[in-house]
Amino acid sequence: MRIVSLLPSATEIVYALGLEEDLVGVTHECDWPAAARLKPIVSVSALPAASTPAEVDRLVSASLGDGEPIYRLDEVAMRDLQPDLVLSQDLCAVCAVPSGKVNEALERLGCQAQVLSMDPSSLSEVFGCVIELGRVTGLESVARDLVDRLAGRLTCVEQAVEGLQRPRTFALEWSDPPFNGGHWVPEMIETAGGEPVLANRGTDSVRVTWKQIEEASADVIVFMPCGYGLDQAAVEAEGLLNRTELRSADAIYAVDANAYFSRPGPRLVEAVEALAATLHPGSIDVPTAAAIRRIR
Repeated sequence: MRIVSLLPSATEIVYALGLEEDLVGVTHECDWPAAARLKPIVSVSALPAASTPAEVDRLVSASLGDGEPIYRLDEVAMRDLQPDLVLSQDLCAVCAVPSGKVNEALERLGCQAQVLSMDPSSLSEVFGCVIELGRVTGLESVARDLVDRLAGRLTCVEQAVEGLQRPRTFALEWSDPPFNGGHWVPEMIETAGGEPVLANRGTDSVRVTWKQIEEASADVIVFMPCGYGLDQAAVEAEGLLNRTELRSADAIYAVDANAYFSRPGPRLVEAVEALAATLHPGSIDVPTAAAIRRIR
């Protein structure tokens, strides 16, 4: 089977299932595992480079408002690759080429590939995407074994933090303008032993105000700017120290959102483990340095 993945999380699942030899095309953002970077690229960003979070938000908002694509699909490459299966999504127009646009392109090319839209909004739905990909590729038993292992690790975390006091935790997904963390993020915080505040569980992340953030009076701020690695997030998080609205928080952390929080794939489980070890030191013995850094 010839597989093209148009979102990084799907690429990670492909590798987790041992289907890397079948993967013939990826996006410019597919960087994990490292071997994925060597695959042909069929989708790139259509937006110009931006230097600040506010500029990124302006460019994305303007593009979406004008109905312009945020990603550009290389139809010539798709034609040459002749995929049997294309992995896409309709969850977030900012994250990847929507499946509807993929279908339109395949129709123009006369390609009969199956398009699998992966649109999870919770941890259980992420696991469901793993199983569905396993099913369509003939590896359902492998996928179920993987999901069982991942779910077992989450159960261990829940048991480790059971009965502990839950710090009020706010996930800040973007800083200018501020957005909260939605979809699977509040559930991750709950599983890790925190109480998510100003959260949108199972729905889109939404814009909030600094006044709302101040009134939420979170004990812990977890800064997880979508698409940012740890070093980049930590640098930007330094600016949060000047926000008077965050002065009541006991701690501010920056995380590698790109690897562990933004992408709905297997590494969300590693993020939950690292978050539990951070919110409740000593509760679970896992390394956290690659995923989370304390800023204050």
